[in-house]
Amino acid sequence: MKELYRTMRVIRRFEERTVDLVNANEIAGVTHEYVGQEAVATGVCSVLRRDDAITSTHRGHGHLIAKGADVSRMFAELLGRVDGLNRARGGSMHIADLSIGVLGANGIVAAGAPHAAGAAWAFREAGTDRIAVTFFGDGGINQGVLLETFNLAALWRLPLVFICENNGYAVTLSAEHSTAGSMVDRAASYGMPAEAVDGMDVEAVAVSAGRAVARARAGEGPSFVECRTYRFFGHHTAERTMKLGYRTDEEIAHWRERDPLELAGARLEPAERAAIDQEVEALLDESLAFARASERPLAEDALAFNYAALEPRRGVAR
Repeated sequence: MKELYRTMRVIRRFEERTVDLVNANEIAGVTHEYVGQEAVATGVCSVLRRDDAITSTHRGHGHLIAKGADVSRMFAELLGRVDGLNRARGGSMHIADLSIGVLGANGIVAAGAPHAAGAAWAFREAGTDRIAVTFFGDGGINQGVLLETFNLAALWRLPLVFICENNGYAVTLSAEHSTAGSMVDRAASYGMPAEAVDGMDVEAVAVSAGRAVARARAGEGPSFVECRTYRFFGHHTAERTMKLGYRTDEEIAHWRERDPLELAGARLEPAERAAIDQEVEALLDESLAFARASERPLAEDALAFNYAALEPRRGVAR
């Protein structure tokens, strides 16, 4: 529980600091906060190996941190610096780290699913027991590309785990007004094991994901897990100033009572929790200082790393 709590604390404070950086115009544009959903990424990634693969979403910072990404280089990426994970080419919504199996975040809803299926197929063809996991939101459940991937994964018995982060809303449209029937039943209709879990409880997520991962690693094919969770803030950071009224204060307060960080923290001794919180603040202080000290990319190197035929030029490390 100490490690699970620590990971969730890093995600929470990374996101809160990221909002501050956006508001201070140190990060250009907007980011999509993962605050409230930390138990999902943490629980799922806690049962994965470093060489397993994941695909992420536009709301992907938590997935990367839970998989083990360097938060110093994540901050550098968001700030548009050459020491970023993708040398400032990925930014928030397209960040990746192949060294730990993160095949990339994606700004297109559910677009990571076929990428994960490809990785899962490659792992099986190579005779390994590596597996792939794809994260997507409730809005993704209505995307054709996801349903096509359900079909191929089940047909080919791929070592793939589908993780639906059902936070109740696709931007401002509620799941109850956009999705007919049960998400679990929809996935199960493809012949794969499917279940729903309390996405605010990191241990419950880890147990459910652990079963799915074990099945995939044993060659028993894909599984689907719907994690019922909630984002405490808007779809993206700009929504804080837009004064949209699609959620009530009462609804937000209800979910706040089940804050995954508080639920996990309550299972620790107060002194243990305080020590972890202090360690996390020190880590993020150092990480942000590293990012701010990193150089900005040169304009003449804008096309480097974007096309295979172009070699990086001066000022850009390989």
